[in-house]
Amino acid sequence: MSDTSFPASIAIPATTIDDVILQLTAIVEWSKQNNSRIGYFAALYRKVTTQVKTGIEDNFFDDGPRMERLDVIFANRYIHACYQRQTGQTPTQSWVRAFDETEHWWPIVLQHLLMGMNAHINLDLGIAAAETVPPEDLPSLKGDFDKINLVLASLVGDVQKELAEIWLLQGLLNRYLGSVEKSIINFSMAKARDAAWSFAETLSPQSAEQRRQQIVHKDKMVALFSNVISRPGFQISLITKIIRLGERGNTRQIIEVLT
Repeated sequence: MSDTSFPASIAIPATTIDDVILQLTAIVEWSKQNNSRIGYFAALYRKVTTQVKTGIEDNFFDDGPRMERLDVIFANRYIHACYQRQTGQTPTQSWVRAFDETEHWWPIVLQHLLMGMNAHINLDLGIAAAETVPPEDLPSLKGDFDKINLVLASLVGDVQKELAEIWLLQGLLNRYLGSVEKSIINFSMAKARDAAWSFAETLSPQSAEQRRQQIVHKDKMVALFSNVISRPGFQISLITKIIRLGERGNTRQIIEVLT
């Protein structure tokens, strides 16, 4: 879907983590103005990026400049996918599936967040890691790569509280699917990141053409996996529909809660 009002500033790739935060803010603000559910993941992602920036400033990572480089390369894949979507171009199939869901009314907020996480972690993260350092330096990146898990884990409680403000029927979700925290953990963040690291190891020594072929293949697999999130079977789909009917607020208000 083309929208010429989408912020043109994000067409230029970010070069610093501050640029990333500014561009994510532009996507969040555009989403609020246009009542677009794209803003759900963008709001969460901006929070994660801000936390990574704090970690860099506090010397949490072994190599701050390298972590910033990884963060910027990683974020640019998402930001560029947003820009492609809104300017009539076609991003990777993984992001096509995630963006398509934002145009549907029935998915609950958590499903939108997980669709974005699926595309960004299962596809983009491995690519970004492989592009951050040359093949011989990739092993040295592993420690900081793993520390991202700690950053995400620190935000799970915040997400739980935010979603509780949106879901009138959160108790029903907790009864059938476990807590919101458990739902996110069940997405297996650690497992997804391990798979992303393996993908980075596969891509790193390859030629540009070999990487392209591997990425196309991986993209198809990740897009297919998105069905697990968007169409989780009759029983869970029935529960999510009930939850959706109980979600409070319009799109703009939900984005503001997530922000």
